[in-house]
Amino acid sequence: MDSFDKILLRELEKGIPLQSHPYSIIGERIGMTGEEVIQRIENLKQAGVIRRIRARINQRSVGIIANALVGWKIPEEETDNAGKALAALPGITHCYQRSIVPGRWEYSLYTVHHGWSHERVIQEIRMIAEKTGFHDYIILFSTDEYKRTPHTRVDDLDCAI
Repeated sequence: MDSFDKILLRELEKGIPLQSHPYSIIGERIGMTGEEVIQRIENLKQAGVIRRIRARINQRSVGIIANALVGWKIPEEETDNAGKALAALPGITHCYQRSIVPGRWEYSLYTVHHGWSHERVIQEIRMIAEKTGFHDYIILFSTDEYKRTPHTRVDDLDCAI
């Protein structure tokens, strides 16, 4: 990734213009042709820097109001396989492993779920528990949203360039 890629990524973070030739417009802004922009995006995708380009919706504005973080209590020796199994399930948007605090907080895997209602999310989590056999879990629903932005911005990548 070079400095031109970083400039392009910064521009893409602003959003893609709703025009018939958006990559040409982006290219004009940063001194490239539309074809160069497309080729660089493809190279960044192949390198794993860009996973995909998609619309980012405001969940609450379309009625997705139930957002839950689920902590799963999984034996340490099963954590890796359990994490892979949970991550492969539809409906789970994030899956993380975190350290436990023995005697205080024994949940080692965390999944994130979104839905139209608390009841639907709870039903989905119960179905996952039945399917996986992981029955020791805690559901933490969001009550307010204070910030929701991508966790990594291009300017955070200075050390990588």
